[in-house]
Amino acid sequence: MMRGGRSLVSSPPAFSNDAKKLLVCTSNTVSVFSTVTGLLITSLEGHTALVTSVIVVPPSNPAAKVLCYCWTASLDGTIRYWDFSLPELMKTIDIRMPIFSMVIPSFLDVPAEENGKHQDLFAYVSIEDAKETQERTKASRRQIRKCNLSKSRLVGRLILGETRKPEVLTVSPSGKFFGIRNKCKLHIWKVLDQGSERAAVRKITLHHTKKITVIAFHPTQRIIAAGDVTGRILTWRGFGNRAFAASNGVADQKLINVQEDKPGVRDNDDADSCSTWHWHSAEVNVLSFSSDGSYLYSGGKEGVLVVWQLDTGKKKFLPRIGSPLLYFIDSPDPTLSSISCADNQIHLLKMPSMGILKTISGIKAPCCYPDMYEGLGNGIAFDQTAGIVAVRTENYCIQFYSLFDDRGVSEVQVCERNHQPGDDVTVIVTSVALSIDGSLMSTSEVKLAEEGIGGLVCLKFWDAGSQNKEFSLSTIVYEPHRDAGISAVKFHPSGNMVVSSSFGGDFKVWKCNHDVIQNDQMRQNFSWTCHAVGSYKKKPMTAAAFSADGSVLAVAAETLITLWNPYKNVLLAVLGETLTPIVNLSFVGKSDNLVAASCGSNPQLSVWNMSKLSLSWSYKLHIEAVASAVDLSSFAALVLLPESSKKTTFKGMDGVILLFNATDPVPTVIWSVRKAKGGALCFVQVSPSSVEEISIDGKAPEVLLAYMNGDHEYVLFDPYCKDAREVSVSQKEGLAAHDHKGQAGQYGYASIYGELPEFDRKRPEAPWVPSFPSDRPWETIFSGSSHNLPPLTKLCSAFLESLLEKRTAAAE
Repeated sequence: MMRGGRSLVSSPPAFSNDAKKLLVCTSNTVSVFSTVTGLLITSLEGHTALVTSVIVVPPSNPAAKVLCYCWTASLDGTIRYWDFSLPELMKTIDIRMPIFSMVIPSFLDVPAEENGKHQDLFAYVSIEDAKETQERTKASRRQIRKCNLSKSRLVGRLILGETRKPEVLTVSPSGKFFGIRNKCKLHIWKVLDQGSERAAVRKITLHHTKKITVIAFHPTQRIIAAGDVTGRILTWRGFGNRAFAASNGVADQKLINVQEDKPGVRDNDDADSCSTWHWHSAEVNVLSFSSDGSYLYSGGKEGVLVVWQLDTGKKKFLPRIGSPLLYFIDSPDPTLSSISCADNQIHLLKMPSMGILKTISGIKAPCCYPDMYEGLGNGIAFDQTAGIVAVRTENYCIQFYSLFDDRGVSEVQVCERNHQPGDDVTVIVTSVALSIDGSLMSTSEVKLAEEGIGGLVCLKFWDAGSQNKEFSLSTIVYEPHRDAGISAVKFHPSGNMVVSSSFGGDFKVWKCNHDVIQNDQMRQNFSWTCHAVGSYKKKPMTAAAFSADGSVLAVAAETLITLWNPYKNVLLAVLGETLTPIVNLSFVGKSDNLVAASCGSNPQLSVWNMSKLSLSWSYKLHIEAVASAVDLSSFAALVLLPESSKKTTFKGMDGVILLFNATDPVPTVIWSVRKAKGGALCFVQVSPSSVEEISIDGKAPEVLLAYMNGDHEYVLFDPYCKDAREVSVSQKEGLAAHDHKGQAGQYGYASIYGELPEFDRKRPEAPWVPSFPSDRPWETIFSGSSHNLPPLTKLCSAFLESLLEKRTAAAE
C-alpha cells in the first residue's frame, strides 16, 4: 500500500537545528525533506489523525551538539516526542481531546536545570473539550490549556481562554509571550515563571476595527504585528508595559472568557503606539519578522512576498510566486527561509536576495470551474507505464506528478496567460489525454465568452522532448468541431492517432505526421491533420475509446454505441440503447468486452460483448470513473453511493471501488473509499527495473491499481492481493456465492435484460451488493423502449413460468 498526494501546507513546517532538514505536516504523518535536494528523507508515522503542529527542540546553547528531536500534536488527541534522525517515537502523551495548535514557550525562556534540579517542560495547546456540561455552552468548548509534557498530563483545571472556534497559537521567538487572534482582538499571555506548573499568568487584549487574520512577535522587542481582512498591517509597540510589569499574578482560575469580552477603545490598549501599513489588496495570510528584527515579511492572496523595513516603512517584493501565500518560516541559518503556498508547494528561499533555491512540490488541488463545465470530466490522465499522473491546475497548467515518488515532475503551460491568484477564470482546460507510452499529449480548452463575445474552443497536441515530461506544442486547432464543445479526447494504442468527440454531433480522427530532421542531432517534428470525420443521426457524441489493438473505435452517440473502423472510417455496428447519455467508454484489455457508463436520472454500468454484439450484464449504478487492465480481462469501477448507503452500510464512506472480471457480473472484491466525487482510477504497470524497488506489503506486484480521490490524494495497491488492506477495505462475505447464471453466452431478451431468477421463498437475505436482477423482476421486466421489447406473448410466458414450480409428470 502506497499513499501520496497529501497536503504539504495544512500547518506550518519547521526547520531542523542545522537547517538541513524541513519537517512538514502531511496528513497524519510528518515528512522530513532535505533542504539541499528537496527530496523526502523519512517520515514520522504514528498519529491517527491530522498532525497540526511540529516543534523542533532547540539546543540548550549554541555550542551544544545538534539535536534531532521534535514534538508533534494531532487531532487524534496525542502529543508525541520523536527522534527524527532515526526515526523513532520516544514518548506519547494522550490528553484525549483534539489538539488544533501547540506552542512550547519554555524552550527558550527557561534553562533545562536550575540549582541542580530538573525543570518541567510545559506546552500550551488549543483544544476542543467535547464534554458538555450545564455550566458550559457548546461555544465555549474550544479552550487554551496548559500541558505538563514532563508529567504527561494537562495542568489541573487551568483554562487560559475559551473561544467559539479553535484558534492558532503564536509564540514569540524569545519564548516570553504567546497569543491568539479572535475576530477584531488580540489576546497576549505572559507566563511569569515558565518552570512552574502553577506559575502566574498575565494577559492583555489589543483591539482593532477589522477582523484580524494573522499575528507575529518581534524577536527582541515588545512589538507585535497583525494583518487584517482588508490587507492592512498594524504594528503595536511597547505592548504590555503596564500589565506585565505588575508583581501580582493570577493563577489556577479562568483568566479570561473571550466570548464575554466587549470591544474596547483602542486608545485604552496597553501599548505605546500603533502604526498602520497598507499594500495588500486582500486579507493578509503571512506575517513574520526577520531574525534580527529589522524587517517584516508579509504576503497574501496576491502571491507576492513583501519585505517591509521596520524603521522606515520602505518595501521590496518577491513577485510572481503564482499562488496565495500561507506561511513564512525562518531557519536557524540566516541565509535560508521557506514559504508555503496554497498550490501545495513549499519554496526554499535564499536570503536576503529571496531567490528560490528549491521547491518541494506536492500535487496541486482540483480546479474550481463554473457549474456548466462541471460535467466535462475531472481533468486527470495517467501514464500507465511510468506511473505518472497529469492533472490540470488553476494557472492554466498541466502538472505531471510521480505516483511512486510522491513528488512533482514538471508543469506544462497550456495557455499562455499572465495568471495572478484571484483572477477571474477566463480559460478552462476541459480535457487532457496521454498516449500509452506517455510521449504524446492532447489537451482541449475553452476560452469563455465575455458578454457573449469571444468564446473559442481549441484542441492542442504536444510531444515530450525528454524523460522529464517537458512537453512542447506541436499543433493547435481552433474550433475543431465548429463552435461545439469537445466531450472526449482519446489516443490510439499506437499513439499516432487521436479521436475527439463533440457535443455538436460529430467526431474527428486526427493522424500524426512526423518528420525526422538530422542536423547536428536527431530531432522530430510532429504535426497533426484531420484524417476522418464521422457522425450518427446528428446525435451528440459524448464518449469515445479505441480497442486494445486499435482496430475498432467505439463512439457513444448519446444513448447508443457506434462501432467504427478508424482507418477506413466505416460504421461497423450500432449497439443497443441506454436510458441516459453515455459518458464513459472503455475496452477491457485485449478481450472482446466493452464497458459503458451512463449518467443522469437512470445511471447504468453495462458490459457489452463485441463478438456477439449483445449486452452481457449491467447494473444501475452512478459511475464516476472506469479503468481497464491492459493485459487482463478485468476492470475497476468507481461508484458514487446514495445517501442512504453512506450512513448505514458504509459508515460515512461516499464511494466504492468494484473490481470485476468482464465475463462475471459479480465483483471479485469491493473497497469503500472517501471523496469519490471527482475521483479517478487507473491500472499502473510496474516496469521490470522497478519491481525490486516497489514492494507492497512485502510483495512486488506486476500491476497496481491507483485510486485518486476528489482532493487529488491517491493510493496505490495490488488489487489482486488477498491481503490488500487499508482504503477501508470492506470485502463483502458471501458475495462470490451470489449466483448469476450463464449471462455471458446469452442472446436476445436475456442478453439485454438478464434471465429471470428462480423463485425461492427460503432464500436468505444477501448482503448489500449493487447487483441485478432484483428480488421483484416484474417491476422492471417491461421497462425500456417498445421497439426493443419482445412480443407480449413471449414475455408473459416467461413471466408466468418464473412464478410457477415445474413438476415432472409421471408416465402412466
